Amino acid sequence: MAGSMRLVRGKDVWELRAYLGRDSTGRVRHRYATFQGSRREADRALARLVADTERQQTTAQVEAPRTWGERTTVNDAIAAWRDNGWEDLSPTTVRRYEGLWETHVRGAIGRRQIAGLSPYDVERYFRALKANGMAEGSVRQIRAMLHRACRLTKKWSGGALPNPIADTELPSWSLDDKTTVRAPSTDEVKRILAAASEEDVRIATAVRVLAATGMRRGEVCALRWCDIDGEDRRVRVDESVVCARGGASVKPPKTWASVRTVALDPYTLRVITELRSEQEQVAASCDAVIDDRSFVFSFEPGGQIPPHPDALSHAFTRIRRRAGVPPDVHLHSLRHFHATALDPVISEAQKQARLGWSTVQMARHYTDGVPEEDRRAAEHVAALLD
Repeated sequence: MAGSMRLVRGKDVWELRAYLGRDSTGRVRHRYATFQGSRREADRALARLVADTERQQTTAQVEAPRTWGERTTVNDAIAAWRDNGWEDLSPTTVRRYEGLWETHVRGAIGRRQIAGLSPYDVERYFRALKANGMAEGSVRQIRAMLHRACRLTKKWSGGALPNPIADTELPSWSLDDKTTVRAPSTDEVKRILAAASEEDVRIATAVRVLAATGMRRGEVCALRWCDIDGEDRRVRVDESVVCARGGASVKPPKTWASVRTVALDPYTLRVITELRSEQEQVAASCDAVIDDRSFVFSFEPGGQIPPHPDALSHAFTRIRRRAGVPPDVHLHSLRHFHATALDPVISEAQKQARLGWSTVQMARHYTDGVPEEDRRAAEHVAALLD
């Protein structure tokens, strides 16, 4: 369960807040408390408040059993899955499903009764989404969400309700309809780094680390000081910060391939070291302490709370505009740049290890340049022909 706090009066009065969930209208609800004491004491009080709130919610009255019948709608099926299964999903997936449900499903096909819904109706709905400009990936996610919800409802109803999504097909997208991700040029990345220097030192350093290592934004947000090995110029990647309801949370990576050690260049290590000095000065001014478990890019004195990934993306948008770089370059594009830049330098297997891919085929999604081996193949055949 998420919690947060803020200084409200003077030096030692804090407002504590524990996340309770959302009400029937979708509005976020919190439990509040006021505490007077030091920052460290307030941290402990917040932990107690969150734990007490969790206990109260666990012992709360159990809702009435659900009933299944001809009037059960697609929205009912999704809501049942949300209450009995979404906790097993990644917070990022939950957030994505919530957004798709609210924006594209709840007021449309979500109102339809499952018993009266045919595969024909579902496929017309998918084609309407495509006609309105939705990307192929988003339509696929909506179909996956509907299929899982209706499949579970069929099971929970003892087979009384069908799964009208099971036999449906998605419309096809041409290559012109597909959105491609472009790796920025070296000049564009240099302009972005120059513009980032005008931002907060934490943002500027994070952008440098992203470009220099090819890490994902969640991995950069999860970096702790104990992950930085200054002597061997290496950084350990073994956690990720994901967007969750009510804030962000730290979790292990999806696959073991994402757990890795990445080499740092001397300049990147130097700016990280300078950031450590800056963070220690801020912490000292707030009677806090930076320790090995503190988050490198935290905006909180003491670094106990990781930065939110969306905050990093919003800052990057400002930086990109200031640098005069086209809007098709996003924060994740720095990972594409890094992958492309590595082509003539290291093997595909080593690039797979550095970037934390589960399969070497992921290179096809990230590399814009022609691999050196392919260039040599073209030159060899040309020599035979000419």
